[in-house]
Amino acid sequence: MRKAIPFLLTIGVVASLAACAPADSTTAENSVDCTPTASGSASEGVTVSGDFGTKPEVTIDFPTDVAETQRSVAIEGDGDTVAVEAATANVQFSLYSGATGDELSSTTYDEAGLTAFPVDAEQFLVGIVKTIECSTAGSRVVGVIPPEESFADDAAREQLGVGADDDIVFVVDVISVDPPAAPALPRADGEDQPAEDGFPTVKLDDDGRPTITIPDTDPPTELEVAVLKQGDGDTIEENSDVVVHYVGMNWTTGEIFDESWARGAPSTFNTGQVVPGFKTALEGQKVGSQIIAVLPPSEGYGEAGNSGAGIGGTDTIVFVVDILGIG
Repeated sequence: MRKAIPFLLTIGVVASLAACAPADSTTAENSVDCTPTASGSASEGVTVSGDFGTKPEVTIDFPTDVAETQRSVAIEGDGDTVAVEAATANVQFSLYSGATGDELSSTTYDEAGLTAFPVDAEQFLVGIVKTIECSTAGSRVVGVIPPEESFADDAAREQLGVGADDDIVFVVDVISVDPPAAPALPRADGEDQPAEDGFPTVKLDDDGRPTITIPDTDPPTELEVAVLKQGDGDTIEENSDVVVHYVGMNWTTGEIFDESWARGAPSTFNTGQVVPGFKTALEGQKVGSQIIAVLPPSEGYGEAGNSGAGIGGTDTIVFVVDILGIG
């Protein structure tokens, strides 16, 4: 089972590696071909032996003394590259004092010790990020990291036994690489409102995508609109350009005929370009709101229906709409 930060290892507390970067450090940029920002002879002077994925034998010509992080590759892997900001490297590692060569901490080099390192200098020491970035899965990488790019917190140094002027040596096996998590889809953020009787029920998944359940009753014969979440943003005026997420369902068949959520991005249109009931339902609402609208045929596609969407001339349709913006 992979560990996520902060974490506690049996030899020393290494939660100190997380969120302790100097305040003025920034995430190193990766070019398209991912050229590491750290290199140098000091890391090449660290002798490392043993198979990838097992605890290494490490000999350090101490004391090390570097002005900025130096990095070298002891074993070159051919897997995915840690090349994208916010990617996560799943690693086994050992940490040493550059002043004495002593081991400070280590993972257990088994499944229980596998540890997730987000490649983000706002969460980790900038020197750790410089060591891991541009590595490939299957690689063993050595980083020699100066005080300026390691611990900003004196308590963290003391806890690990690292002097204020001491380098640290980081030997890391990159077991696998996770890409950045997909950004959350935009969603209505208004205040939840009580459900109104007679409407289909709406439940939201973790991303905010609605699931609509049609009641076992006849649909209304007139346009019905209810606010599910009340936003406090700008008001939609007549014939406005709007940005929305929506689901459209046929009350008669229970089938979804259109939805922006499935496309992974909101839709933009003018309220003067949609069917009458959709226009009426949107205009006057506030950004941040989620609404449900039930449109009888006269407010939707009329007697002609919409054969391409599977909507007959007598079918009532339902929209659940997250109103995200204007313009």
